[in-house]
Amino acid sequence: MRLGTRLALGLGVLSLAVFAVVGTALTTYMHDYLERQLGDQLKLIQAVQAKDAAAHGTVRRKPYYGWYTAVYDVSDDAVTLRRPSDVPEDTRAMADLARAMAHSDTELTRTARIDGEGTYRLRGCEVEPGVVLVSAAPVEDIEETVAQLITVQVVVFALALLALVVLGRRMLRRGLKPLSDMAHTAHGIASHDLTESAARLPLRADGRDGGLEVAELRTAFNTMLEHIDDSLAVRAEAESRLRRFVADASHELRTPLMSVRGYADLFQYAAANEPAERERHLARLRAEAARMGVLLDDLLLLARLDAAEVEAPLRTADTDLGELVQQAADAFRASHPGHPLAVTAGSGPLTLRLDPQRVRQVLDNLLTNAAVHTPAGTRVSVAVSVTGDSALVRVTDAGPGVPAEDRERVFDRFYRVDKARSRDRGGSGLGLAVARSLVRAHGGDIELSSEPGATVFTVRLPLNDAH
Repeated sequence: MRLGTRLALGLGVLSLAVFAVVGTALTTYMHDYLERQLGDQLKLIQAVQAKDAAAHGTVRRKPYYGWYTAVYDVSDDAVTLRRPSDVPEDTRAMADLARAMAHSDTELTRTARIDGEGTYRLRGCEVEPGVVLVSAAPVEDIEETVAQLITVQVVVFALALLALVVLGRRMLRRGLKPLSDMAHTAHGIASHDLTESAARLPLRADGRDGGLEVAELRTAFNTMLEHIDDSLAVRAEAESRLRRFVADASHELRTPLMSVRGYADLFQYAAANEPAERERHLARLRAEAARMGVLLDDLLLLARLDAAEVEAPLRTADTDLGELVQQAADAFRASHPGHPLAVTAGSGPLTLRLDPQRVRQVLDNLLTNAAVHTPAGTRVSVAVSVTGDSALVRVTDAGPGVPAEDRERVFDRFYRVDKARSRDRGGSGLGLAVARSLVRAHGGDIELSSEPGATVFTVRLPLNDAH
C-alpha cells in the first residue's frame, strides 16, 4: 500500500483505540452515575416510607410505578410479611434481604433478580427492632439507558472514524503530493540518458507545499541535482578536453613521424647512401626524433601532474629564487641575443623550498615565449619581489600583446595565439600549459595581464616553506 493509505489506516486504528477507551470510560461513568441516582432515590423514598410503616404498620403510600415495598417482621430466622403489601409473586430476594438486615447495623443494598419481573435494586432499613422495610426498584431503565448510550457511541464513533480515515487520507495524499512529485522527478532523471557527453538534468522538484520537512527535502534534492549537473558538466568538459588533447597530440606527432618516415624512405635510393647525403638525412632524423622526445616528455609530465600521483614529480630543495632567475636570464641572453633583457632582484637571497629544475623550466618557457612572440629588439624584463606570503616573478615584454579573445586560452594545451606560426618557430603549444601545471604543483599560480606594449606573466610561489 502507498504511504498515505498506510498512514490513514494507522490513524484509523489509533483513533479506534482512542474511541474504545473514551467510550468505555463514558459508559462506565454513566452506569455508575445512574446507579448512584437510583440508590439516592431509594434512600429518599425509604425515609418517607419508614415513617409511614412506623405509623400504620404497613406502607400505605404507593411507590413509583414498577417499584415494590414490603414490611417484614423478623424474629430469629423467621421472616413474616405484613399485609397488605405491594410485592411481586417472587419475594425470596426481598425476604433474604430482610433476614440479613436483622443482623446488620446499617442499611443494606444489593442487586437481585426477581422471577417474572427482572433485575431489581433492593434496599433495606430497620423501622424498629424486629421490623424491616425493604424497597425494590427496577434497574431495567438503567440498562436501557446504558444500551442506548453504547449504540449512540458506536454509531457516532463509526461515522467519525470513517470520516477521519477518508478525509485524513485525502489530506495525507495532498500533504504527500510533493513527495510524489519528487519521486516522479527521480523517475524522470532515471530515464534520462546520462551517457551523453553534454548530458544535463533539466528536471527539478518545484512547489512550496508540504511543510518545513518537505521543503528541506526538496532543497536537498535540488542541491543534489545541481551537484550532479555540475559533475556532468565537469565530466563533459573533461571528455571534450581529452578528445581535443588526443586530437592535438596526434596532429603534433604526425608531422615529425611523417618526416622520419620520409627521410627513412630516402635511404632506399642510391643517392641517399652517399656519405654527405646520408649524414644530412641522419641529422634531420635525429632532429625530428629529438623534437618528438621533447613533445612526449612534456605530455608525460602533464599526465603525471594531472594524475596527482602519491609521489609528486618534484624534487624539492632549498633554492635561492633570485639566483635561479639570474641563471635563466644568462641562458636567455646567450640563446636570444636580439632581445635585450633586464633583471631586477632583491638585495639578499630569497630561499624557497622548490624543485629548481622544474622552476627553471618554467622561467625558460616564459622567457622563450617572450622571445618567440615578439619582434627582434623587443625589450624583456624579469623582476623578483615578495608580497605578503608569496614570492612573485614577473616576466614582461614590450611586444604587441595578447589579444583579449586569446588570453583565457593561452594556458590550454596545444593552443597557439598565432595560428599561422610554424611549429619550428612557435613550438608545440605546450610550454605555457607545462609552466602553469608546474607552478600549481608547487602550490602557486601563474597569471597573465596584457595590453599593447606590455605583456606580463606573473608567477606566484608560496613562502610557507621559505627560510
